[in-house]
Amino acid sequence: MTPSKQPRVLVVDDEPAICWALERLGESAGLDVHTAASAEQGLEAARQHPPDVLLLDVRLPGIDGLSAVTQFRQLAPQVPIVIMTAHGDLETAVRAVKEEVFEYIVKPFDLEQIRGVIDQAVRVGRRSESFEPSPTAEPISGFVGQTPAMQEVFKSVALAACSQASVLITGESGTGKELAARAIHRHSNRRDGPFVAVNIASLPPTLAESELFGHVRGAFTGAETDREGLLVRAHGGTLFLDEVADIPMSVQVKLLRVLEEGAVVPVGGRKAQPTDFRIVSATHQDLWSSVEARKFRHDLYFRLTAYRIHLPPLRERVDDIPLLAEFFLRQLGRRGEKLPPATVSALQERQWYGNVRELRNALEHATIVARQGPIQPWHLPEAIDRPLEFSDSERDPTAALRQSVEAWTRHALADASAQGRLHEMLVKLVEQPLFRIVLEQEGGNVRAAAERLGIHRTTLSRKLGGSERDGGSLAPRR
Repeated sequence: MTPSKQPRVLVVDDEPAICWALERLGESAGLDVHTAASAEQGLEAARQHPPDVLLLDVRLPGIDGLSAVTQFRQLAPQVPIVIMTAHGDLETAVRAVKEEVFEYIVKPFDLEQIRGVIDQAVRVGRRSESFEPSPTAEPISGFVGQTPAMQEVFKSVALAACSQASVLITGESGTGKELAARAIHRHSNRRDGPFVAVNIASLPPTLAESELFGHVRGAFTGAETDREGLLVRAHGGTLFLDEVADIPMSVQVKLLRVLEEGAVVPVGGRKAQPTDFRIVSATHQDLWSSVEARKFRHDLYFRLTAYRIHLPPLRERVDDIPLLAEFFLRQLGRRGEKLPPATVSALQERQWYGNVRELRNALEHATIVARQGPIQPWHLPEAIDRPLEFSDSERDPTAALRQSVEAWTRHALADASAQGRLHEMLVKLVEQPLFRIVLEQEGGNVRAAAERLGIHRTTLSRKLGGSERDGGSLAPRR
């Protein structure tokens, strides 16, 4: 038999519909497509006619797809292998990437997508990058899901773990950004090093630099001993910066220098200490908007975002809720318990603005109320009807003021007595807290406060209802 000049594609999948669709795709694309319903049949087909591209399902009768990869490689060492799965998890994705498969496709897939993958596989062949597998890698607690959205996340995490690139993880609060960061570390070649996590938003701006870079004795009041910073502690491992958008601008400059030079100079010190860590950062904010607002350095942004992973909110993967609920119930000591269908439906109908974290808390509440009985819908806490995500007003006082003024205006417009007085009322409302804070900052000195405000001191005194005394000082009214 004369070998076909067409690229030979071997599809190993026990779903007839998948095989049929790929055969039709092959006909239209000029491919010679052959199918097999098991890994054993696929190995026999590859033994007779080595394929140019192998499409291999994970779940197969007999030998599973990933376990058969080594045997296929023995028959066709250079064949690009495309793994297909509808039931992947993080461990599956990591195994696939570490087996150096050409691509990892999540079912259901678009035929144009798979056609592009096959064309690329035929054109460039199997990629040459290698990565040593981790025999000791363990599952990450709580990082579970079977929906296509989460399988894409698992694939992204696996790819990130097999590289040295800096990673930015985005997603709403409670979606599991730190779990993703820990998974990247656990499956990387830095897994034996430390995983150092720091929430930037929890650090007072005055202490952020000292916490990250450390300090020497006498660097500032209270620095009685030398202190090692978190960037040095992360040497050989992974540094996870949560809420990275909140890094003070002065600290951003110094962090960028560390990433460029690989050395840390503690606060008050002169000697640089070499450090080597992989940086993974996370934020629930739009970091590029912070760059555009001049609140985040663009050069640091590009340093931190070589690879990006977005975690979907729970409301976009409601089919994962039963699996997550089962996992959390095991954590809460109710192993093997199945939720009643009505309770599962109630969980899937909620918006879960707090995402996975809120789901776990809701189940813990329900187990307390239900005691040892089955968890019913009425055992769940009241649903939260507004997003828990930090709003612009919570991040930006200017936005908060704007939103407050808008709300006050709508309310005042409904008051007939406010007609013709809206501006006057608003000015009186905002002036008093403005004057009080500025006066407090200036120690009650009216002259200094007026200069800060940009108004005449007699005007300020009049508006406060007082008079200048004691050398131009006026105690602020409360």
